[in-house]
Amino acid sequence: MGKVNIAVGQSGGPTTVINSSLYGVIKEAIDNSDKIDKIYGMINGIEGFIEGRVMDLRNDIENEDLELLTHTPAAYLGSCRYKLPESMEDSIYREIFMKFKELDISYFIYIGGNDSMDTVHKLSVYAKTTNSPVKVIGVPKTIDNDLTLTDHSPGYGSAAKYVATTVRDIVMDANVYDTKSVTIIELMGRHAGWITAASVLARKYRGDNPALIYLPEVPFDVEAFVKNVKKELDRKNNIVVCVSEGIKDEKGTFICEYSGKAGLDNFGHKMLTGCGKYLENVIKQELGVKVRSVELNVNQRCKAALASMTDIDEAIMAGRYGVKSCLLGETGKMVAFVRKDTDEYEVELKCVDCSEVCNKEKVVPREWISEDGTDILEEFIRYVSPLIQGENKPVIENGMPKYCYRR
Repeated sequence: MGKVNIAVGQSGGPTTVINSSLYGVIKEAIDNSDKIDKIYGMINGIEGFIEGRVMDLRNDIENEDLELLTHTPAAYLGSCRYKLPESMEDSIYREIFMKFKELDISYFIYIGGNDSMDTVHKLSVYAKTTNSPVKVIGVPKTIDNDLTLTDHSPGYGSAAKYVATTVRDIVMDANVYDTKSVTIIELMGRHAGWITAASVLARKYRGDNPALIYLPEVPFDVEAFVKNVKKELDRKNNIVVCVSEGIKDEKGTFICEYSGKAGLDNFGHKMLTGCGKYLENVIKQELGVKVRSVELNVNQRCKAALASMTDIDEAIMAGRYGVKSCLLGETGKMVAFVRKDTDEYEVELKCVDCSEVCNKEKVVPREWISEDGTDILEEFIRYVSPLIQGENKPVIENGMPKYCYRR
């Protein structure tokens, strides 16, 4: 069998380490140069590929720049949010596979989250039904940590580290005045509260801020929230509260919708923002104390200087494993992490069926959340602590981090 070509794309919201997975794919492909010839990069994911936008990753990135990928935020290849049609009869599938054939692509690695795994699944099904030799593998990435069948996803450890660090900084700032004050920090998380849960790591001692932590996994009651804040203010002057953007009441209505209707993205997901501001106004009106809300927003997924080294290393591992899986003939699978039952933190990789991953969400176990839904328990801390370990050491040039830019 002669050499074949491989394509790789990035999709969905970026993470701090999505480019480390790309690095892993490229390095593994180069290490298998006896089997793999060209390494194509899809510009703006499958959508850009349909429009014919690709680059030659083997020749277009200098060796020095390639190493910089592991310190570079955002998505080097550019991303997209493109949903493939449900019907395999749609002409777009024929168009994609014609382009695979034109470029002699036998392996396709897609780095992404839940919706990207839906793309992997659909393309692999189409390949099987048309007897195409193309193998399709998904490499996970998401700061939301909501992919099923994997212990965690690359991107989450760095987001958790950023959240814990930034919340601790905000707590320090909130304590400078000896007057009653409430700071509400809104964090990402539509249905799963993994990111917000990481704020518990900001505490320096038991009873420290954040005093209250609310996740979407537990119904949110505004009246009870006000009572809890008042109770905490009776204990100390400065209160910090962390809330997921997706907190909702017992009827399933998002709290952010109390002050306006949320819009929808291309996949039909509600675009949530504003619950922190709404709760700020509630506390101001009900308790009459100084209150402010802070929305961390996209910084949670792009702060490369605070990336977890564990996260970087595992993202590279996942990219490499994706290529190895293709070479072994796997298709329609996602690379998954399995945590070993050992005293020291250790993981191994395996492939899981994408049909069991796409369009599903892994939430924070209810037993890791306090009974009243206002705190995070020790089980979560034991789970997340290994994922934030190790410090990124970015290349600095003229006092600024040096990144890998696509020309």
